[in-house]
Amino acid sequence: MVSDSRPAQIRRDDRPQQAGLPPHDIAAEEAIIAALLLDDDSYARVLPIVRPEDFFREQNGWVYEACLSLSERGEALTVPTVAHELEREGHLESVGGEPYLQEIAGKYFTAIGVEAHARIVARDAMYRRLMQIAGQIAQLASAGGPDGARVIGEAESLLLGLRTAESAGDFKRLRELLDGFLEVPAEEAEGDAPVRSGFMDLDELLGGFKRGELLILAARTGVGKTSLMLNFARNAAVGGHGTVAMFSLEMGAELLAQRMLSAESGVKMARLRLGRHGEDEESRVMHAHGQLASAPIYIDDSAMLSVPEIRAKCRRLQADHGLDLIIVDYLQLLHGAGRIDTRANEISQISRALKELSRELNVPVLAAAQLSRAVETRNPHIPMLSDLRESGSIEQDADVVMFIYREDIYLQAEDWQDQNPGASGAQHPTGLAQIIVAKNRNGPTRTISIRWVPETASFQDLLLRSESYSDFDEFGDPSMLN
Repeated sequence: MVSDSRPAQIRRDDRPQQAGLPPHDIAAEEAIIAALLLDDDSYARVLPIVRPEDFFREQNGWVYEACLSLSERGEALTVPTVAHELEREGHLESVGGEPYLQEIAGKYFTAIGVEAHARIVARDAMYRRLMQIAGQIAQLASAGGPDGARVIGEAESLLLGLRTAESAGDFKRLRELLDGFLEVPAEEAEGDAPVRSGFMDLDELLGGFKRGELLILAARTGVGKTSLMLNFARNAAVGGHGTVAMFSLEMGAELLAQRMLSAESGVKMARLRLGRHGEDEESRVMHAHGQLASAPIYIDDSAMLSVPEIRAKCRRLQADHGLDLIIVDYLQLLHGAGRIDTRANEISQISRALKELSRELNVPVLAAAQLSRAVETRNPHIPMLSDLRESGSIEQDADVVMFIYREDIYLQAEDWQDQNPGASGAQHPTGLAQIIVAKNRNGPTRTISIRWVPETASFQDLLLRSESYSDFDEFGDPSMLN
């Protein structure tokens, strides 16, 4: 038996190894709980890794959930507070009372290794879920039937569901995603000024993305929300030397990196992906790679995320590298914390939590949002605040609400000419887009025109501004705003 003089180690005799039990590690579970009671920083380290349902011993899962609830409310984690929370939930007696918590806290006197312990618990939980799915697949195969393809499809869906649930990775730095093209050293920078969008008129109107504010960028599908947010991320990191955390719940990090490289180099993404670009384009790609690879942009493409998980990851990133802008693509794909009766209430909770996150970390939080189909049923199809999908609380919580509108999506050149018989066909709004600032808590609202470049799926200022334009000197070099 290992001596108690080594409390940070998980003792082998603490691990129940009864025959027939699925993979589990009770000692690792207890070590996580002890770390939460000992060190406030443990919360941010374990939350992205392990969930309450990952604990094999249900009582330990209850204790862990109680710790998370207390942390979310900003309350201290101590044996008495956790015991009180468990009693409030009706679990204290089933857990073993306060003596059980004191016993766990007495076994491990350090939080060192808490992430390793969390990975053990999460991995064992994944193995148990895999065993459960294997049983379901065996039942499907046993039932058989004439449609073998359907059975295979259902089996694949079960495995895909497990893969998606377990694929909550972590930040991938843009430089690492671009290593397939070229490697360059990274640069890091910090600052407390507002974060510039990189679009001169928008920065003039908003004064940049202010720290502690929640900004919503909304549009219908296919209008360019992700593209514009990538522009914002690039301009904040490359032009403003800020650190950007981007959470992409819909699109993979590698594809986002390719889109950024295409926009930066001006080379069509199809040509870039297939390697069908000439010598001049190759030079532009290498230059663009150098620009982007040194930018402190961190991308997390976990398909399932909640705001508490985003908070934990951003806390770590802020502690390690600083943090200037958080981008979430997009709000309606986030999951609420706890049990919520309706989807509208869940969205309300999410928008409030994002606002709290912006204030807590003192950074702007920019979240994309979907619009309802109501915008499609009227003419003209210009978005308005009532089109925000699923909850009016988004409008209430947001400091700034912006819409993207592109008339050329709804009105083809021929139709436009019919409606404007006296105008030249060259006046059709091809490649033009508008950012409609529909809400600005701390300033005026206005519509700003920008250029849409379909070849690289990116946006640009309509006009290049002279470097003599100095109203936004605090944002840095104005020439980098385009």
